[in-house]
Amino acid sequence: MSNIQLIIEERPSNIGNFMVGRLLPFREKRMVGPFAFIDHMGPVYMSDHENFDVPPHPHIGLSTLTYLFEGAIMHKDSLGTEVEIRPGQVNWMTAGKGIVHSERTPGYLRTSDKMMHGLQIWVALPKSLEHMQPEFFHVNEEELPAWEQDGVHFKLIAGEVLGHTSPVPVYSPLYLLELKSATRQTITIGAGLFGESALYILEGAIESEEHTFGPKQLLVAKDSKLCEFSMQENTTVYIFGGEAFPEERFIYWNFVASSRERIEEAKTAWLEQTFDPVPGETEFVQLPPQGPGIKH
Repeated sequence: MSNIQLIIEERPSNIGNFMVGRLLPFREKRMVGPFAFIDHMGPVYMSDHENFDVPPHPHIGLSTLTYLFEGAIMHKDSLGTEVEIRPGQVNWMTAGKGIVHSERTPGYLRTSDKMMHGLQIWVALPKSLEHMQPEFFHVNEEELPAWEQDGVHFKLIAGEVLGHTSPVPVYSPLYLLELKSATRQTITIGAGLFGESALYILEGAIESEEHTFGPKQLLVAKDSKLCEFSMQENTTVYIFGGEAFPEERFIYWNFVASSRERIEEAKTAWLEQTFDPVPGETEFVQLPPQGPGIKH
C-alpha cells in the first residue's frame, strides 16, 4: 500500500514584482501539521535594474520562516529589526497579535546583477498564542544542528526531531529537516518522525514505492512513521511537518487565525493603519480590494 497521500506540484503565483512557486496551501491539503504556507522563490536572475521589493505588509497568528539558498534580503519590521538575510541563515519572525515588515534587495546589491533563491514559510501559532507579543529571531547557519549519517548530510532548520533540536524558537511540536546526498542512498527515518509529514524535492530525484519523483514536487505522507525512500545522486530534499492543531485555521491574504472574527479585526486594523509601522518606511501594501477570500 502506498504511503503517499497526495502529490502537489508547484503552482506559479505573483507576490508583487516577483513570481514564486506555491506549494501550500493547496485545495486538497490546506496545511501539513502547523505549516500553513510554503513558497519556493526562484531561482531567478535579476539584472542591475531589477530588485526584490515587498513594501511593508502585516501578519497575524503565525511565524514566518525565510531560508535562502542564494541571494540576500534586507528584513525590516515594526519591532525596529533591520537585518540582512544570507543563504543558510534562518529568519524567524513571530507575528502573534500583529507585526508589519518589508523585504527588499539590500542597498549594496540594488545596482548589480543578482540571483534570488529560497523558501518562504508560514507556521501557524497555537490558538493560545495567537495574541502573543510579536518577536523576531535570526539564527546563523553554524548554529543549526548538522550531522552526517550513511553518506547523507542532515541539517535541522527548525523544531526538534531525530534527537536534535534547532535553536529557532518554535511554538508547537514540528520539524523542518534538510537532507543532501551526493551519492545514491536509501533513507529510513520514519520511526523518528511524528504528526503529519511531507517531503519537498528541491533538486535531484527520489524513488518511493517503484515511482520516481523530481524537483518542484511535494509529497504528502499518509503516515509519517512510514517515511522510507531512495535519494538519487546530487539530491536535496526537505522533510517537514508536526502535530496538527485541533482547530481549523482560516487564511486571508497575510493573516492566519482560528476564527473569522480575528481575520476581520486584522483587515479593519490594516485599512485604518493602526498596526505599528516599520521605522523609516512610508509606503505599504494595500489590503486586496476583493482578496482571495477566507480559506480553511
